Amino acid sequence: MGKKLCVIGASGKLGRHLVRHALDRGYEVVGVCREKSVPKLAEFEGRITVIPGPTDDRAVIAKAVNGCDAVLTVLVPWGRSHLATGTAQAVLDHARPGARLIFSCGWHITRDGKDVYPWTFKAYAAVFGRLAKLIRLVDVDDQVEACRRVFASDTRWTVVRGSDLEDGESQGLPVWRGHVGDPALASNRTRRVDYALFMVEAVEDDTLVHEAPAIVGRLTPSALAHAGRQA
Repeated sequence: MGKKLCVIGASGKLGRHLVRHALDRGYEVVGVCREKSVPKLAEFEGRITVIPGPTDDRAVIAKAVNGCDAVLTVLVPWGRSHLATGTAQAVLDHARPGARLIFSCGWHITRDGKDVYPWTFKAYAAVFGRLAKLIRLVDVDDQVEACRRVFASDTRWTVVRGSDLEDGESQGLPVWRGHVGDPALASNRTRRVDYALFMVEAVEDDTLVHEAPAIVGRLTPSALAHAGRQA
């Protein structure tokens, strides 16, 4: 029998790529999204099970992850209701013991403080974070807290830290490094379809358990210039 996989945040751009990759690999797929976003999953009708509801609703998550071998979670810090933290905690609490838990976030998340960010990145993050919080659009601190809880858990987690995302044809599995600041990551670009590919591939890659890989597109100049180096 094939594995059962849950995608939390299935209706978004990244989420729909996750669903496509999972179906391509023969997984039974359960998708969670807000009720008003269910029509965005119309292309998968009859192929996946959709559980509508807020992604931080513990009852919704408990139902969706029941019996799943893996849970892929798009951590989105929208608004000021601690959505990302609530979603992550619900997944950590309700996923079955031993399930592979893969979370998405940005480069701004650091696990051990050893990431090295260019001043331009730090300046943008600081300004954007303050403005977004002021207008109650995004709360970056919410995603930080969500990942802190993941890192502290004893689950089989992986936190995939994405560079700036772009649409386009797949370039293949992204290159990853343990810390931002590695020269291979300098191009700071990843195709959205390949970010999803990395997350789905991580389900079967035990070397990524308890890792927070920072990724970049395989065909970006920096990745090509440093090809062959160990992650």
